[in-house]
This record gives sequence, C-alpha cells and structure tokens, in this order.
Amino acid sequence: MTSVISVPLPQSPYEIITNPGNLSKLGNYLATLKLGKKILLLSNAEIFEHYGEIALNSLQQSEFEVSVHLIPAGETHKTLDAIAKIYDTALEKRLERSSTMVALGGGVVGDMTGFAASSWLRGINFVQVPTTLLAMVDASIGGKTGVNHPQGKNLIGAFYQPRLVFIDPLVLKTLPEREFRAGIAEVIKYGIIWDADLFEQLEQAKSLENLTDLPDSLLEMIITRSCQAKVDVVSQDEKESGIRAILNYGHTLGHAVESLTGYSQVNHGEAVAIGMVAAGKIAVKMGLWNEKDAQRQRALIEKTGLPTQIPSHLDPNTIIDILQTDKKVKAGKVRFILPTAIGKVIITDEVTTEILQNILQES
Repeated sequence: MTSVISVPLPQSPYEIITNPGNLSKLGNYLATLKLGKKILLLSNAEIFEHYGEIALNSLQQSEFEVSVHLIPAGETHKTLDAIAKIYDTALEKRLERSSTMVALGGGVVGDMTGFAASSWLRGINFVQVPTTLLAMVDASIGGKTGVNHPQGKNLIGAFYQPRLVFIDPLVLKTLPEREFRAGIAEVIKYGIIWDADLFEQLEQAKSLENLTDLPDSLLEMIITRSCQAKVDVVSQDEKESGIRAILNYGHTLGHAVESLTGYSQVNHGEAVAIGMVAAGKIAVKMGLWNEKDAQRQRALIEKTGLPTQIPSHLDPNTIIDILQTDKKVKAGKVRFILPTAIGKVIITDEVTTEILQNILQES
C-alpha cells in the first residue's frame, strides 16, 4: 500500500512516498516533478549491483538522460576528496542547474549526494532513494547533508532539502542484519523523543534483530511512524535552531564513539544505541528520569542485539575532549538531549564534566 507523507516546509516542501515493490516506477514519480532531463545517479557498487539497473531502466524509460557515479562504501569515504570526484563527474556530464542528483543508497550516499547537489552550480535538484532502514527513517529526511572531518563527524555540510524521498521497503531484503539493527536504533530514538506508542509497539514485537522476524505490517508501521515523527519535528524547525535538536538524542556521545573508533569498528546505529543508554544514565543521575524507564530503554535496545556499552578501550577523558568539537556545542557548553519520560526529552547544557566522567567510567 502506498503511503504519502507531506513535508510542509515553507521554501522547499516535498513528499515522502513509501511504495513497496515499486522501485521500477521511480522514473514515473520523478517525471511529475518537471525536472530537467539530465540525472546523475549516485550509489555504491554493492547497492548498484542489486538495484542499479532497476532504477536506471526506470529513469531511462521516463526519457531522462542518466549517468552513474559510484561512491566507495563506508563512512571512512565520506570525505571532501570523494565530493571532489562527484564534481568531476558532474562537470564531465555537463550537469546544469535544472539537472538532478539521485542518491540510491544508505546514509553515506545520501549525505554526500545532498552535499554535492547543494554546492554544484550553487544548488541543483536532489532526490533521495534510501536503501537502508536507517536512511529510510532518518538520514534521507530533513535536509542534513555533509561529510566528515578527521576530527569529527558531519562537521562539513549544509541544510539542503530533497525534491522527493522515494522509499521501497522491499529493497531491505538484501540489507545485512547488522545494518538493519542499526536502523532500528533510530526507530527506538523516535519512540523515546516523540512517540511513546511506537516505543510500546516495539516492546511488544516478538523480535527486532532481523527483517525476517518482522511482519510486513509492522515494518511499514515502523517506517511510516518514524518518518512522520521526523517530519513533525523538522517542519517546526528546519535548520535546528530549537526543537530539531531533539533528533540528536543518543548522537552526542554516539558521534564521539564513532569518531574515536575510526568510523569502522562501530556503525552509526550502534553508536546511537550506546549514546542513548549513556544519556539515560545521565538523566537518571540528574534526577530527570526514573530508573524503571531507563531499564525499559536498555531492555529494548538489548532486544535488538545492539550494543549498550562504550568500547572498553576508549579513554573517558578523550571522549570528553572530542565532545567539545561536536556541532552541538554552544557557548563552549556541550548540549545533551536527555529523556524525562518515554516520548519526552529536554535539551540541556547542564551536564557537568563530573557527571560525564562518572557515567563514562561506569560504562
């Protein structure tokens, strides 16, 4: 069943279309947007092997002139050097201001494609076709684009909204279990920050460790409820001047863990899971949250098979140092998103170094 969620941003509204089994109709949907004829389709080799020809044929059947650029897979390749190679292809293929970059892949492909589109010719069309659960429920929505700096994740980037987010849940059948669980981490995040009913439905699910354990109806509910939660927040605060910061729940410590493990040992969803458990402990220690709900969160994260502990080889003082380079630092203070109830969080810069050290030494 097709689901359409509108993203009602004043300057750049768009739709999130979820349509199981309809990747082959991508060209039809893009044709309705009245885009220019030239498209640069960006993906990585593994995703393109599975779904590239379907997307390519669909676009060509709708009379688009399509070129392909493959990005190396993995967070370690999310760099300015890789963006420069996209620019080289854009120049070679003579992309114009009416042209479009289409991201077929996970969060890395989407972030890089969006950043390249935002900066090529000062901004060309951009379409998200996410192929991981994490990208479907989070990374493809809201317009955050960018690349990593050696000293921190996503320090270089721009807010740049897509013209369309096109989701075919059936592409998840080729997603590795570890990456599926990474996406569930972001779904749990929405339950904690916004949607208590979603959290409870996840608690009631028989298993969340792999896609085969989920009925189609539950998967579609997870995707649509998560997308709607993000849209609800982003439509109130497009460029993170206020409430949108709550979407970073679990990400403050999570990004530090990712960075310190070289973006290879711990993936994004695993880092967010670790960060959510740590944020829960901080909230309990500060008297903001009760221990029972903190245990419910931890139990749900453990149910997915996600990690809950900071890697033992990471030094607490080094983690605290790297937090100071995070994008969420304001006036020298690190902002944390902390839960006060299932479905409700606050933004605070009152987490002391002493509290952080205590939590990190316990973890």
